[in-house]
Amino acid sequence: MTRIIVITSGKGGVGKTTVSANLGMALAKMGRQVALVDADFGLRNLDLLLGLENRIVYTAVEVLARECRLEQALVKDKRQPNLVLLPAAQNRSKDAVTPEQMKLLVNALAQKYQYVIIDSPAGIENGFKNAIGPAKEALVISTPEISSVRDADRVVGLLEAQGIKRVHLIINRIRPAMVQANDMMSVQDVQELLAIPLIGVIPDDERVIVSTNRGEPLVLAENPSLAATAFENIARRLEGESVEFLEIDSSQDSIFARIRRLFRTKIV
Repeated sequence: MTRIIVITSGKGGVGKTTVSANLGMALAKMGRQVALVDADFGLRNLDLLLGLENRIVYTAVEVLARECRLEQALVKDKRQPNLVLLPAAQNRSKDAVTPEQMKLLVNALAQKYQYVIIDSPAGIENGFKNAIGPAKEALVISTPEISSVRDADRVVGLLEAQGIKRVHLIINRIRPAMVQANDMMSVQDVQELLAIPLIGVIPDDERVIVSTNRGEPLVLAENPSLAATAFENIARRLEGESVEFLEIDSSQDSIFARIRRLFRTKIV
């Protein structure tokens, strides 16, 4: 049965597209047939992170307009034959596609691929509604910042209202030194605030920027970084494996823990 997963957050700039590219590539490396869908009409970036921008001929909009077949719009990755990309149109607005049309596209992909991963645009407007429309499960991305966590919490509520019950959390850009110095929320803090199951923790890594600029997902590197290993571990957990979380957050006394103690002291 095909897994149809939307990767979302509400807030922009938290790493949704990076997660989509690396998770899709990690699953393809494991032998799974993967279709990545860029749902960010007007501002597509998934093709850049995969290094496929020069190979796009048709997009999802042309498929829906019956100007080409779905197979013609799918861009195959030369490095990993199990992965294809359905690109979004750069010259159209987010209103160019409806949730019903997205369902048609994704259901067609689900006939052939084991995973359909949808990269959701920022915000909770039409683009978000398109992205979550066909999804059966969701991965919510949050960074350890209160604004990101609050937006993620809002998105969790919207996903549940849409009937998407299988929702997991990925915490991105954790900096252990900042957590230990009580300058950043810990993994436990974010988990407690969002109250959804954790499926991955990704450390902040400068190599993400390098890999983005080169169009080479981290998981393809010969010498994998800690972040690349974190992406591969998420893929393994999606497959049902029991994989321990990486030791990247050793703080025992976070900002929020101190605040909670302070309040308890005042109440007493």
